[in-house]
Amino acid sequence: MPLKFAFPPSVDATTRVLVLGSLPGDASIRQGEYYAHRGNAFWHLIGDVVGEDLRAQPYAMRLKRLRAHGVGLWDVMESAQRDGSLDSRIRQADLRNLVDFVDRLPDLRAIAFNGKTAALHGRRQLAERPGIALLDLPSTSGAYASLSREAKRNRWLALRDHLI
Repeated sequence: MPLKFAFPPSVDATTRVLVLGSLPGDASIRQGEYYAHRGNAFWHLIGDVVGEDLRAQPYAMRLKRLRAHGVGLWDVMESAQRDGSLDSRIRQADLRNLVDFVDRLPDLRAIAFNGKTAALHGRRQLAERPGIALLDLPSTSGAYASLSREAKRNRWLALRDHLI
């Protein structure tokens, strides 16, 4: 099973909301971009949260605009073995030290877990972080079809409360 690696964080000292995924999928790894698969609704949903059409912008500008709104991106895993892109196929995950990372973000108000796998691994480390809200959000992956995009959108809009 191939070993796959995550990306560096996209954050700065003004990050108020940190979105944590599990591990980039194959399309993202190939393109070197978070949430690159066409079927992933992340850029639509986070665009609704910040009030900008991020899908229409080049990738580097998407990250810049998210940081301007106080939103950072990272993953709970540094690397893992996985065939394909499904979280259910992840084996031998090397988890990141989220506690030390979060401690270096002075304005952080909330951590949003993009899907159940990110929440499972992230909450284990971050459960006792006073002053930081932990939000379990439905996965933006197209493989998670139990909720409509509109239902996902309604849940993701809760992030707005932490960006004010």
